Amino acid sequence: MTPRMARKPFMLRLAKWHIWLGWLVGVPMVLWLATGLLMVARPIEAVRGDHLWREMPQQMLVIEGSALAARDAKLGEMRVTMQEGRAVAILTTLDGAVSRVDFASGAPLPPLDAAAAQALVAKRIVDGDKVQRVTLFAADRTPPDFRRPIAVWQVALTDGTNIYVGRDTGEIEAVRTRWWRAFDLAWGLHIMDLSEREDTSHPILIIFAALSLTGAVIGCVLMFRRRRSARPAHPFV
Repeated sequence: MTPRMARKPFMLRLAKWHIWLGWLVGVPMVLWLATGLLMVARPIEAVRGDHLWREMPQQMLVIEGSALAARDAKLGEMRVTMQEGRAVAILTTLDGAVSRVDFASGAPLPPLDAAAAQALVAKRIVDGDKVQRVTLFAADRTPPDFRRPIAVWQVALTDGTNIYVGRDTGEIEAVRTRWWRAFDLAWGLHIMDLSEREDTSHPILIIFAALSLTGAVIGCVLMFRRRRSARPAHPFV
């Protein structure tokens, strides 16, 4: 048996493996390519809704004196911002509770109601006055396109954009365009994690990626060998 004849059964086995791997990983590969195309079809800035934010003049943070230094021993995080011309501290306790207080006096500020949330969106977002509905979501029941454990007002605009305003922070926490939601679904399919859209290193994804790579390598080997065997023999050899 010549070396060429000995190689032939091995190449036939490779071809069979390639076909079976193609059937096995064909659907995931189509999903990866399709979702990848969708995610690069528009600039990430458009996906995030950066173009919807109105330019607001910078407000100088003025702190004459604050009573917050020893206000709460369980304070885990504090963020200071300017709201309606005054310094406001957004406090997060160690157990995750969020509230806002006047930074200078430490006096608690009331949670935002629907009218205040709608007014904030109209002021800060382009076409933010075109509101379809305003809905309050509790911290443990936030919509799939928000997925953060804080109570929020969902201000749904007529063009399908959802603006999320923190009930206890008084801030716009997220802008979710229709394209963002499509991007989010595509990302979940791309990494095979439709629940949290965060786990990029789990066994299912690793196994299918390894099988796809193996199938691609075998395909390259088969293409190379077939190209060599297809060459016509030299008449003088």
